Amino acid sequence: MAKKLRDIMTSNIATVTQKDNLYEAAVKMKEHNVGIIPVVDEQNKCIGLITDRDIVIRAIADKNPPSTSVVDIMSERLISGEPDMSVSRAAEIMAKEKVRRLPVLENGTLVGMVAMADLTRNKETQDEAAFAIEEVSEPTTIHSQGYMQ
Repeated sequence: MAKKLRDIMTSNIATVTQKDNLYEAAVKMKEHNVGIIPVVDEQNKCIGLITDRDIVIRAIADKNPPSTSVVDIMSERLISGEPDMSVSRAAEIMAKEKVRRLPVLENGTLVGMVAMADLTRNKETQDEAAFAIEEVSEPTTIHSQGYMQ
């Protein structure tokens, strides 16, 4: 039987809220040794993502980081999966959208995160993972809306 995202996702995820600032996001990234933190609202609905790259490019280079809120620089265009989505489908989405990490949402609520490394550990999807890694590694264009394509 094909594996589902719920079988491979990490479910204990550090998050920040829209009230947090970049310093708080950066500290959580350091504490949890991650490069991406989901931004959630009061109901734990995922409203965006903030990456270490966002902090460097959109905040430090352009703004005053200590006073900048995470919502000022987060990516609002969410590419996500669902817990019952097949791992193969997730790999296809990650390749097409050129993302290395996929938040897993159930009815909009963050329930997990799948990284490219999770796909490579699954024998059933190692070929898809290899393709996804190749696609994600291709150069991208950053649009004025702040997301990559």
